[in-house]
Amino acid sequence: MGTKDKLISVVDLVKEYNGGTVKALDHCSLDISKGEVVAIIGPSGSGKSTFLRSLNLLETPTSGAVYFEGINLADKKVDINLHRRRMGMVFQHFNLFPHKTVMENIMMAPVHLKLMTKEEAEKKAVELLERIGLADKKNEYPNRLSGGQKQRIAIVRALAMEPDVMLFDEPTSALDPEMVGEVLDMIRDLAKAGMTMVIVTHEMGFAREVASRVVFMADGNIREDAPPQELFGNPKDERLKDFLAKVL
Repeated sequence: MGTKDKLISVVDLVKEYNGGTVKALDHCSLDISKGEVVAIIGPSGSGKSTFLRSLNLLETPTSGAVYFEGINLADKKVDINLHRRRMGMVFQHFNLFPHKTVMENIMMAPVHLKLMTKEEAEKKAVELLERIGLADKKNEYPNRLSGGQKQRIAIVRALAMEPDVMLFDEPTSALDPEMVGEVLDMIRDLAKAGMTMVIVTHEMGFAREVASRVVFMADGNIREDAPPQELFGNPKDERLKDFLAKVL
């Protein structure tokens, strides 16, 4: 089962909609070890986001298991909220609270969940903002920030919880092209620092450069799983070859 060096172990995951007529995930299995950066690529509607959202049970699987540090999150007896704290999630559309300042957005969860005192959370927030060069924005409201800044704040907000893994659902797809770089740079720095990450992305060059493994999904299946050099340089699956011919 979920062994120790495996941070996440997905076993035979199925997700069906409309009483089984739509199979969003069709018997998917994947292991993710500590320190790995796994990029998930594939055409629209291939199940990438559903798979990612199943890792912390934002999507409840129809069947199968998701082990996180050896515990099956799909088990009804498990307190999923306790485990979600250890899994930072960053969405396409920032999801910052518009009526709270940048600092309040970052401090809210650690203080509310009593993981840190207000002082500790404030110190952590300033530290993280300094690291990404946005300390001068700490008292701004989200509507005063660019899309790239909002997404970087959303990442910092997830990091403030000191998670064991970061899950990114197409973190750059809602951004203007000139802002994509600043968000990818931040994710690149996290990778260098050894953060375990699972990233659903359309940015092939980034996947090739930053990921330690790339997973290709199509029709709810994991069709190929290989180091980036191999997956991009010598694809084996016909559907993957077809996909790469269109996007590269």
